This record gives sequence, structure tokens and C-alpha cells, in this order.
Amino acid sequence: MAGRHEVPVDPAAGPVQRFAFELRKLREEAGGVTYRAMAKRAGYGVTTLSQAASGEQLPTLPVMLAYVRACGGDAAQWQGRWQQAVEEAASAGTEEGLAGEESPYRGLARFETGDSGRFFGREQLTADLFDLLRRRRFAAVFGPSGSGKSSLLRAGLIPALQHSQEPGLRPAAIRILTPGDHPARAHAALITASTAGSGGADTFVIVDQFEEVFTLCHDGDERTRFIDLLLTAQQPESRLRVLLAVRGDFYGHCAEHRRLADALRDANLLAGAMNPAELRDTVVKPATAAGLTVERALTARLVKEIADAPGGLPLLSHVLLETWRRRRGKTLTVVGYEAAGALEGAIAKTADEVYDRFTESQAATARRVLLRMVAPGDGTADTRRPAERAELETASRQETAQVLEALARARLLALDGDTVELAHEALITAWPRLRYWIQENRERLRLHRKLTDAAHAWQDLDREAAALYRGSRLDTAWEHFSGAPREDLTDLEHAFLTASLAAREQTLRAAARVTRRLRALTVTLSVLLVLAVIASVAAYRQRQAADAARQVAMSRQLAAQSATLMGTNPDLAALMAVHAYRMTPTSQAVEGLYTAAAMPLRKTLRHLPRTPVVSVAFSPDGHTLATGDRDGRVSLWDTPTGSLRRSLPIEPGIEATSDRPLAFSPDGRTLAVEGGEGQVRLFDIGTGKLRKSLADQTAPLVSLALSPDGRTVAAGGGNSTVMMWDSSARRRFLRSLAASTGSLAFSPDGRTLATASTDNQVQLWDMATGGTLATLSGHTDTVHSIAWSRDGRTLTTGSTDQTVRVWNAVLPAPATAINTICRAIGRDLTQIEQSRYLPDQEAEQHPETGCHPDT
Repeated sequence: MAGRHEVPVDPAAGPVQRFAFELRKLREEAGGVTYRAMAKRAGYGVTTLSQAASGEQLPTLPVMLAYVRACGGDAAQWQGRWQQAVEEAASAGTEEGLAGEESPYRGLARFETGDSGRFFGREQLTADLFDLLRRRRFAAVFGPSGSGKSSLLRAGLIPALQHSQEPGLRPAAIRILTPGDHPARAHAALITASTAGSGGADTFVIVDQFEEVFTLCHDGDERTRFIDLLLTAQQPESRLRVLLAVRGDFYGHCAEHRRLADALRDANLLAGAMNPAELRDTVVKPATAAGLTVERALTARLVKEIADAPGGLPLLSHVLLETWRRRRGKTLTVVGYEAAGALEGAIAKTADEVYDRFTESQAATARRVLLRMVAPGDGTADTRRPAERAELETASRQETAQVLEALARARLLALDGDTVELAHEALITAWPRLRYWIQENRERLRLHRKLTDAAHAWQDLDREAAALYRGSRLDTAWEHFSGAPREDLTDLEHAFLTASLAAREQTLRAAARVTRRLRALTVTLSVLLVLAVIASVAAYRQRQAADAARQVAMSRQLAAQSATLMGTNPDLAALMAVHAYRMTPTSQAVEGLYTAAAMPLRKTLRHLPRTPVVSVAFSPDGHTLATGDRDGRVSLWDTPTGSLRRSLPIEPGIEATSDRPLAFSPDGRTLAVEGGEGQVRLFDIGTGKLRKSLADQTAPLVSLALSPDGRTVAAGGGNSTVMMWDSSARRRFLRSLAASTGSLAFSPDGRTLATASTDNQVQLWDMATGGTLATLSGHTDTVHSIAWSRDGRTLTTGSTDQTVRVWNAVLPAPATAINTICRAIGRDLTQIEQSRYLPDQEAEQHPETGCHPDT
């Protein structure tokens, strides 16, 4: 299909036509692809794509990028061309006679009282604030950073008060102030003078950025005095009315002052977000008042985007200003909006453009100046900090002035007489470069702000020595600022730090003189002390020798008495031997100690009939010992006393196996006994009565084990079978396991049973299913014993092959096991799986196994 015929464009007619010409050329180089084919690739309609290259107006950035990608062009390269075309078109519009016009938008700068004619969107909030002041003499408006509080006060409330006809709200004067570093000192006279009023009318004091009493004023007493001065507006005779404008995240700080919290309990207003209609007025009405128009698409897009950006009014105002600078004729367009960087990127774009035009030296000055005007937050967001010009100037004053002028021209800074500050706190969060500088130097900034405050306090106290840094504060400041460039510190800060160091050196020299005097005195006292010590040591040694002789005699006497009592009272003899050795280890005491140690530690338990004892078992609490002999007798012994408690009723004449297995339940109340002829008998330890008999084995038992919960009894017989019963039910047989076993052991969680057998192997059984989990091979002879670690992760086995093996008893998931095997044999899992599906006729089989080599 042939491409659509287009009206020719003249690339020399202007930047719009030249850009359209270049787009058409790109399409031709792509083989003359049709707009219908491009629409399928780009996701835009044929008409939209054709208008992008019509030359009537610049396309929006998304449409242009879609056009370029559909033709196989470089999106990044074409975005740069589009940006250049937008800038050239904006410059051409300015040259057509629009350069002298004043912008209807303020950008980051706040609205002033003279801007009420272009302040829109806050009419309802202004009326609510006016009504609040009608009802309360002391009130506050709270709102997040970027909600327009400063502009609301100046361009909304103050004009409303000035034109008020209500007697109570007709002000004698209106004073607007910001607290600063020393609010009480700076504004006490103004507030006191306002209290008296004039001619019965009230004086309104509006405190903007009230949060500065917490961020900039570090003197708690001065902060309290300032707040108390403002609260005098509540007194009946006062002719003062006060309105505070406070950032919302400092609401909790206000609550910490009891009187302030009580005054604002029902006298505050929240400046919330604008609704869509108010946002539309903010965008359209200032332009209409200036004889301009705003594209409907741009208005709709701004309203939608700003609704999702809390505190985004400064961003909106700035991007509108930048869009106005890139207007097309008398119209603010989406293209100009996108060229400005859109809502989130406009401030960063403007700031970066100004910064990139600086020389290397100017850029360093700009960084220093901007960081001076930031107060790092402590549990709150970072805030702007007003600074005096004298604080910002260094030896290169001209360069500092050039940087300040450039930043102010871009409306990034606000210059007010000798005071300089950021145009808005939104610059802190919206400009990534500044945000990175702050984050990189946050701790240093905090220390620098403290150093600045301390230096000013020192200056205010006529450079009193007591106000200088000392100790750890001086060490920390010196560590951070000793190697800093000279420009980083003002003359006052440098003088303060130098004076602090000089004072410390003076203190050290004075301390050295005192130390020398003390050293001489110490030498004299030391000589006297040595003489006194020598006399004391001599007396002490004499006493020590007498004590040692007495202890040797006592040790020998106790050793002799121990030897005398060894045959008649061995326990007392052993205690005396220990006491003799601890008193003094004489040869007699050592001999008595070794003689006592050779005696049996406990007692000898003897069966009355002389029959071989083939098995023993301790109860879990260690208070009961069970013994089994070859004739079938099972006896219970009390271990503390060594006395026989009782013999369990095993039928006489039933000969036990060579190793009669015994096993206590975990609670120590039940004893499992091999009862002969393959039987397992469960006895109650407290009464000695038989609870039940489990008799499903047909061969003699060689091992017994009870699960940790005591419910399952496992017995291994000589017929290569392990039988299991539920001990809580009446003779309930669970299952049998085909295992030739000589030893059994349950895991601590009771989920696994380990069996050690005569075939040199250990098997792990799943108690839930009865299936084999794993077979542990490695011993070369019979495995006789097996034991679990307390956490159940390790298994230990002992064998006739004279080895003890420690096994990892934690079984991995099948997928993990497969991966482990693949790594061990050096093969890829994909190769192994593919080899399984090779047709038989294509597989080269191994001559012995008949398997393909890959399997």
C-alpha cells in the first residue's frame, strides 16, 4: 500500500516545520512505512501520527517517541532534538512581542499582598480563616509543606482584612513576621507595642512559618518567652489578635507547650488539598486575567497529576511558570509543559540548567550557599533556613553575589533585603542534586548549624570565654572543620573555633604547671609511703607465717582423723580429707584425699539371688534405676538411698535375652520391659503393676525405644522386624518395619526412627508413613549403637569396625537434593532430563549396563 500523500513543509520556515521535515525524512529512511503500519506498532491512531509530522504544531513527547520507535529511530537522540525544537519555538514566540509580558504565575515564590488579583483557588479557605479570626483572638492554620499557607496569608487573608467592614475585624495595623533564631529578642518590642492597640481597633500579628521556633531557635527559655508573649492576645484587655501558620508535621511540637495546646484546642484550621474545581481555577484564571489561554488537555492533565501529589502546589506554580516561558503565542501547551520537565521534573530541570551554567568555582559557591540555607530535620523533614548575606559572603564576594543573583533570577532563592532563603522547601525534595548534597553531609550540616548558633551566642555575650566550645564538642567540631576550605566557615565561626582551641591550649598549659607541682609533692609523699609500706609488709609477713604454721598443723590433724575413720565412717572421712586438702595441701592431706577418692562414690546394689544383670536404665529424673537379670527379674531401686523399691512381676521360668532391653517413658511413669518370647510389657513405676502386654513379635527382642511423647513403643527382634504399638490404646498394633536391628532411637521430635543393624547400615524411617527416608552406609562392620543430638540435626553411630560416625540427619527437599547431585557429578540438570527422552534407537548404550552414557 502506498504511503499517504502529505503537504510539503519548508524546513526554513521555523523550528516546528523543521522538526516535521526531519520526522518525514526518518519515515522515508525506514522504507516509507505507511501510517497504518506505524499505528499498529506505536499504539496511536493514524491521524495522531500524521499530525505529528504535519508542521502545524509540535507533537507531544509521548506521540513523538512513539512515531520515532515505529520508524526504528533512536528515542534518546530524538528526545534531545524535540527539546531543542521546543526551546527554539518558545524563543521565537518571545521574539514575536511577548517578551515584555509579566508572568501570571509566581513559580516557587510566594504570593504577596499585591498579588491578590492573580491568587485563585483558595476563596473558601480564606473565608473559613476569616471566620475563625472572627471567633478567636488567638488561632492557627496548619498545613503540610507546599499547601500554600504563606500565599494564603498574604494574598488571601490580609487583603480580606484590609477591606473588612466589620468593626471587630477592622485592623488598626497588620504585622506579619517569621520567628527566626531569636524570636523573643527580635519581636518582643513589636508584640508588646501591638498589645495596647489603637483607637479601640485590634492589631493583627500574623506569624508565618511558626515552626522556626522549633527548628531555628535552640534556646528553650527564649522559645517559651516568645510563645507567652503571643498568648497575651487571650487577655481580656488586650488589643492584640494572633494567627499562627504552622507546618503540619510540627503539630506535636505545639502540643508539648501546655498553654499553647490549650489555646489551639478549638481554634485551629487545617489547610487541606484543593478540590479539582479549585485546582482548575488556579491553572486557568491567572492566565485568563493576563489574556492567555491554557490548552484543555494541559488543564486536565495538571488537575489529575496535582491531585495525587500532596503538598504539590509549589510544583504546580513552578511548572506553570516554566510552561508560560515556553508558550506558543498566547497559549500554554502540553508540549511546553513536557519541555519544562512536567510536574515532578520542572524544578530539577530549572535548577540544573542554572547550575550547569556556573563555572567550577561558582558551582562550589552555589553548593556552599544552598547548604547554608537548609536546617536538617531531627525527627522531622528538612526545612529551609534564612541566612544573612554577610553569613554567605567570603573573600570572593563578587562571585557569591553573581551566584545569588542567578539563583534568584530563576526564582530558586528569595532575596529580602539582607536576608536570603530558599524560595520554597519544595526545592529540597524536588531537586535531586540538592537532596543528595544534604544526605551526603547530614551529620556535618547538623554540627555546622550548632557551630553557627554557638558562634553567634559567643558574639552576643561579648566573646565571653565561658561560651566557647570545650571537651568533646570542640573535638568533634575540630574533626569536621579543621581540614575544610576556608570558605566553608564565616569569619565569626572561624574566630570562634580558633578562640576555643586557644582557650584549650591555655587550659592545658595551666594544667601542666599544676601537674609539675603535684608531681614534686607526689615524690615526697611516695618516699614516706614506701617507708610506711616496708614496715607494714614486715608485720604482715610475720603474721602470715604464724597463720601458715597454724593451718599446716590443722591440715595434718584433719588428715590423721580422716585416716582413722576411713574404715568405720567413710563419708565423714572423705569430707575431712577434702577439708584438710583445701586448708593446706600437705603430703598427709594429699594422701588422705586420694584414699577417699578411691572409695566407691555411691552404693553397690546387689540382687539377693546371684544372677547376672544384663541391662540397666535410669528414669528421666534420675531418682529410679531399673535393672534386669538373666532369670527374668526386673528390679526398681531408689538411687539416693540405694534401697530396693520393688521387683516387677515377671513370670518365673521365662529366660530373658542376652541383653534384656529396658526403656523408661519420657515422663518416667512407665517402664517398657522385654518380657521373653517376643513380648513387650509396660509397668506402672508408681504401683509396680502391669499395665499391658504387647505380644506381636515372634522372635526374642534385642532393643526397645519409646517415642518422645511416650505414645509409640518400638521393639526390634531377631527376625529382622521392628514392631510398633500405640501405648495409649489397648494393644493397638501400628505397623512393622522390615529392618534387621540391634539398636533403636527416636529423633527428639518423634518423627523419625533410626535403626542400626547387623548389615553395617543405619536406616531412617518416617513415622508418619512407615517408609524409608534414607539409608546411611559407611561402616564396614555391625552397627551396635546409635544416638541423636538434642536438636535432632545430627546422628551418631558406633560400630564394631572401631569407628564412630557423625551424620547430618537433616534431609533436603528433593529439588535441593537433585541440584546437589548435579553439582557433585558436574552435569547440568537440563542435559540429564534431555537424555531420558532420547529414542532408544538413537541412544548409544553402555555395553555392560545397557544405559545411555548421559543417564
